[in-house]
Amino acid sequence: MLHDDGGFRKEIEQDHLAAHQDAWRQQALEEFHRAGGDKTVVVPVESDAKHRTLQSDEWFHAVGSHAQNVSGMVIVTPGADGGPPKVSLDYQVNVWDRYNWDQGKATTFPGGVTIEDKDMGRLHRVGIAREFDMRGSNASYTHDLNGQVSGGAPTDPGREGTRGDVSRGDEENR
Repeated sequence: MLHDDGGFRKEIEQDHLAAHQDAWRQQALEEFHRAGGDKTVVVPVESDAKHRTLQSDEWFHAVGSHAQNVSGMVIVTPGADGGPPKVSLDYQVNVWDRYNWDQGKATTFPGGVTIEDKDMGRLHRVGIAREFDMRGSNASYTHDLNGQVSGGAPTDPGREGTRGDVSRGDEENR
């Protein structure tokens, strides 16, 4: 999602990173100075969960609405030769939701086909479809908190674990 959906990536950068980076940096620097200012300090951080709906057609039809947050560590290391400390953030984006069908909702797909949630819910009740928990996190990113956080587009994750990955159905890949 981070690679494919620029709107999702922008929400993460604005709502979770930019909104918290100054406070997280300040908190970590206070811990660094409280510890004597001469050794590395690591402070765990986490943004509040936000509930969002994906905007790109592909991800909207695959996931729809979800909860998202950022968790990670702010690391402060002493500066070289007594210089100012270096502050960085190692973080990951977390996404989760219950993939289910709610009464009163419907989704229209390209081509004008509308599927009502009540119909999908019936398929679940009779054992043809299945509701499930969805969750995922990306590999860790590192940002320098001495300047601006700017995530940019992550590298293409490739085909591993996607529909094109022939081992996707193997138990260890579930």
